Amino acid sequence: MAIPMDQIMIEKLGVPPESPLHMPAQDFSKKPQVKHAKQGWTQLFARLITFGGALALTAYATHQMVLIVSQDTVTALQWVMVGLFCLTFVWIALAASAACAGFIFAGHGADSSATDITHKKTALLMPVYNEEPSETCAALYSMGKDLIANKLAEQFEIFIISDSNDPDVWVKETAAVGQLKEALSGEINVWYRRRHNNKAKKAGNVHEFVSRWGARYDYMIVLDADSLLSANTLKTLMQEMASDDHAGIIQTLPTLYRGDTLFARLQQFAGTVYGPIVARGITAWQGNDGNYWGHNAIIRVNAFAESAGLPTLGGIKPFKGDILSHDFVEAALMRRAGWSVRMLPALKGSWEESPPSLSDVATRDRRWAQGNIQHLAVLKAKGLRWPNRFHMLTGVIGYMASPIWFALILIGIVMAIQIHYVNIEYFSDQPSLFPQWPVFDSERMVALFVFTMGILLVPKVLGLIRAIFHSPLRKPLGVIRMILGAIVETFFSVLYAPIFMLIHSRHIFDIFRGRDSGWATQQRLHSGTPWLQLLRQHFWHTMIGIGMTVLLYHYSPTLLIWLSPTLIGLMFAIPLSAISGSKSVAKCLGFFGILNIPEEVVTLDIITQRDRFAAQLKEYLQDVSISSLLEKDTYQHNHFNLLSKPPVPTRGEPHVSCIIAKYKIKDATHPQEALDWMTKLEKLAVLSDSALFNKLIKIPG
Repeated sequence: MAIPMDQIMIEKLGVPPESPLHMPAQDFSKKPQVKHAKQGWTQLFARLITFGGALALTAYATHQMVLIVSQDTVTALQWVMVGLFCLTFVWIALAASAACAGFIFAGHGADSSATDITHKKTALLMPVYNEEPSETCAALYSMGKDLIANKLAEQFEIFIISDSNDPDVWVKETAAVGQLKEALSGEINVWYRRRHNNKAKKAGNVHEFVSRWGARYDYMIVLDADSLLSANTLKTLMQEMASDDHAGIIQTLPTLYRGDTLFARLQQFAGTVYGPIVARGITAWQGNDGNYWGHNAIIRVNAFAESAGLPTLGGIKPFKGDILSHDFVEAALMRRAGWSVRMLPALKGSWEESPPSLSDVATRDRRWAQGNIQHLAVLKAKGLRWPNRFHMLTGVIGYMASPIWFALILIGIVMAIQIHYVNIEYFSDQPSLFPQWPVFDSERMVALFVFTMGILLVPKVLGLIRAIFHSPLRKPLGVIRMILGAIVETFFSVLYAPIFMLIHSRHIFDIFRGRDSGWATQQRLHSGTPWLQLLRQHFWHTMIGIGMTVLLYHYSPTLLIWLSPTLIGLMFAIPLSAISGSKSVAKCLGFFGILNIPEEVVTLDIITQRDRFAAQLKEYLQDVSISSLLEKDTYQHNHFNLLSKPPVPTRGEPHVSCIIAKYKIKDATHPQEALDWMTKLEKLAVLSDSALFNKLIKIPG
């Protein structure tokens, strides 16, 4: 499909002409005067099942726990244990109740196929930060080709917004973008912009895009670096948005795919089999008060600009500063302004990738945990809808549940030791005719344990039942293989859960000490974790597991049996973490069809096309480096054609890195010598300034 002549004229530029939209920071102290439509009976019934069911289950379980400890005088420690049990139980009861709601409410698919989107324009927005360029550009290439094949190229433009600050990654990034632009040239526009200042991280990156080019687009579909959406899905999202003038955000349910390690395959199997049942339940009760997950969603750009600008939070750490987990807050702000935020869980053709190992997901969760804890400072914002506050609160509870669970275990161990010594001494030194020690109803305790395990398994069981009777899953995967996959997934979930308990507990401890998570690039490709690194990461997890095992073996062998799954997971944390990143174990299970997903059984052209172009790009980028830019004019021209102008230094604040780079270039006797002297910031300065780069090239060598 031909590109208009005015755009061919600027094809050599990295970005289109600016079309600014004002995106002011929102005031949390002011409540907008907006009238929200009432929810329908479906949402009310789903809320009754989800929240009424969770409340009823928690009340029953807590009552049973009170009866367990009420055989005699209840000690203060027992009351603390009851309180902690209630807090942990309500979390699993909510998941079970949401799954029940999802089992009852099938949800509805998109019904806007007749909506005309001919005159609408959508940006496929890809924020990147030191990502593997061959992977990101391959996904965009595949989406672009799929759009072209479906005659949708005129409605979409690809826009890569980069925050990359590693010079070695950046030169490969511009080379990959150049190949992407060439591959899609004349068919679909590809734009590229790299920020020189990473203010506010991803949220700031998107904010700058909206502020500079937002008026050019009706909608934007925000992607993650590992996102992939089919043309039919992209079209449906546009039609859904165009058919509903009140829609602000429409979120898809991304399917995990392309996992080649054990952990990634466990995650993608769980997401495929159990995920839809919970997502349907959440969709049923939240209605238009939905959430946004930061990617694989379509957003009305002008509404986003008007209502979702994020302020910088004041106060003390960990709450002050830029809002890290911006997506929940942006959804809440758009809903506060009257726009609907909803999910389409039945819409297929939306994918993302899982972190490849336990270590990688722990690193990611550190950033997520800080962002979610920060939401405690946002909850007080005026005008937020209660479901949006609840979404933020569940994010907080998701991480706070770990230290609460750990405290519950420790209290159980302390009480076991107390009972041991009291049973030996019988009476304390205090004047009393009767001994005082914790007494439990053991039969009721066993029944409560079985009940709790049953509630914990409800989402998995209901998800598996749905999958068995759902032909798009049953036919490619098979009933027996799905059941075996569920058993394997549950087995490893039990072992990994206590490791995550301690990881998240440490995260929470560090966050409330004011330690910042930083902004590390998410690891998406796995090449193995060194054993020494695994030892450092999990040494204390192992020691805690061994220590608790020794204590319980001596003081309470019965409690040791009950806690054995938790203790085994901790004691073997190092090998379990190693095996989580194993490709050979994943391949072995895949050979028998265990933990498979439909995308691995049924070939999809969009995925095949993506993988083929990724392989081509990876081979091409092997020769691309800063040094190769010195030698090849084509690399130089491509890189500098994609650059935006560096910011003009302000009075009193010169570009120090640029100044130092100039002096190092002046002193060097060879271009490579100058590069060897330079820091990353100085290399970035050279790569951002064509005049400075020309000085580097002209060093006689």
